[in-house]
Order: sequence, then C-alpha cells, then structure tokens
Amino acid sequence: MGYRICLIEGDGIGHEVVPAARAVLEATGLPLEFVEAEAGWETFERRGTSVPEETVEKILSCHATLFGAATSPTRKVPGFFGAIRYLRRRLDLYANVRPAKSRPIPNSRPGVDLIIVRENTEGLYVEQERRYLDVAIADAVISKKASERIGRVALRIAEGRTRKTLHIAHKANVLPLTQGLFLDTVREAAKDFPLVNVQDIIVDNCAMQLVMRPERFDVIVTTNLLGDILSDLTAGLVGGLGLAPSANIGDTTAVFEPVHGSAPDIAGQGIANPTAAILSAAMMLDYLGEKEMARKVERAVDLALEEGPLTPDLGGNATTKAFTEAVIRALGRV
Repeated sequence: MGYRICLIEGDGIGHEVVPAARAVLEATGLPLEFVEAEAGWETFERRGTSVPEETVEKILSCHATLFGAATSPTRKVPGFFGAIRYLRRRLDLYANVRPAKSRPIPNSRPGVDLIIVRENTEGLYVEQERRYLDVAIADAVISKKASERIGRVALRIAEGRTRKTLHIAHKANVLPLTQGLFLDTVREAAKDFPLVNVQDIIVDNCAMQLVMRPERFDVIVTTNLLGDILSDLTAGLVGGLGLAPSANIGDTTAVFEPVHGSAPDIAGQGIANPTAAILSAAMMLDYLGEKEMARKVERAVDLALEEGPLTPDLGGNATTKAFTEAVIRALGRV
C-alpha cells in the first residue's frame, strides 16, 4: 500500500527542515507519494490568505500532512489568521500530542519519557478578544464534548503505555466553571478505562513537579493554553524545541509538525536543526500504521545525536544537510 503525504514547508526554517524530513522518509524505502502545498505568513503576503483553499483540498486528499513552521505577527493584521491554528479548527484536529523523551545529548535530562495531550480547538485560543479603551477581554471556551474526546484520546494513549498513568492538569481551583468542567468531564470518561491510574494536579504544581521530578509523569492531559505552555517546558527538559515533535490529530486526518517556530534569525543559513521535523515524520509513520519503521527512524535520530555531527543549537557546527545525512546513514544500520 502506498501513502500520499502532503508537505507544507510554511515559513522560515520550514523551507529547510521539511526537505530534510522528506529525505529521511524517502530513505525508508516505503511507497510514498509527496504532494506539495503552501500555507503561512509568506503565503498571506503573496495571496491575502494564510491557507489557500487548494491547500485544504490537498490535505484532505492525502493520508497525512507534514507541516514545517509558520510565522505569526505579534500585531493585529486585518484578514490574517495563523495557518496552523486555522487548520486545527478547519479540519477539527482536536488532539495535539507532544511527546518529550530523553535524547543522547549532554543537555537532555535523563529518565524523561512523557506525553502532553493538549485540547487543540478551544480554551483561550478561540481568539475571541475585544477591547474597551484601556480594558481588554478574552473569552475562554470549554465544552463537555471537546473535553470528553480529548480525555478519551489521552486515556487510550495512557492505556497503551507501560505505566498506564494519566495526570489531568487544570486550574479548577481558580476557574471552577471552565477548568472545573474540563476536570470533571475527563474524570467521568476515565471510568471506562479501569486500567489507567488517573490523578489530577493543579497546573502550577504540575509545572514545578515537571522541573523537579519529570520522571514521575507518563501522560498529561490539559486544556489548550496550559498544554501549549507545559509542552514547551517539557521540550526544555530534553534538549529544546529543536528536538520536539508534535501531532495534530482529528477523526479523519492528521497534521504533524515540529513544535519550534520559523526562526527568522537563522532562516536561509542552512544550520536549522531538523530533528523535530524528522521525529514528527516518525510520528506520522506511526499514525499511518508503519510502527516498526517509525521506531527505526527514531532510533536513527538517537544514533545521529549520539555520534554527531550536531547542529549549532546543540553545541556543534553541522549544517542541516550534514545532520540529515547522518540520520540517513544511521537508518541503514538499525
């Protein structure tokens, strides 16, 4: 069986890390057909939209999508909507899955192997803001439906892991209606998963415990903004955003992307770390059912990180191309 893969480079270093991940995917020998599409700030500047309709059509025509990076301005730009946030909502990619795992590099903390499962469509990220003179207000939307389905995704992931432990991270002590609804709904869904050890934890304590004892965590489920923050924290535990992959998964399709941004300060220099994009491609292979090859790609990345050469963000001086070639060579050995 062949797979159609949509590739969206996006902005900045996306033009470098997506081709690197494609080269590794091609080296697997799997029957892959690549379809290229565009999205992001650069697309908005050219076409007046961050995600053209033909990009959505290409995504829906493929088995999965690999997205590079997107730039979002900090100022309000009329007509602009962040590309990845638009795709999450348009395609109902409600589950954001971000693993954090120790890697064989000096600044990666040992003993970390956890997954943040983040609700991807609601919370403060509905972007419903308004301003009255010197007062600005943002709505946070939490629904029982969205809370239950993300809870079940996290519970299924936890059920399939060795430790079978799920922490529900929340702020229900301050926001009992919104965060409380999320907490209660996931607790209720957990009754259908008796093998999973479910605990709840206030998010600020969760952040502290992640810094002090990250090895205690297995799977963490939380709301949109809190998950965005916690997953960047966990990336920092294992080496930084250059090593952090993620998945945006819905019922009918999925978009995989490195957690890092477009890094305009180094874009075009050929020194971007492609590890997160390659690991995102491995997550995509797992999603497609190619679980053995996904493990091989991840192992090849670890071998390349262990043996070098490393990119500048990891203390080395290798180019994107040199590190990618190291991964491909390692893939031939695993």
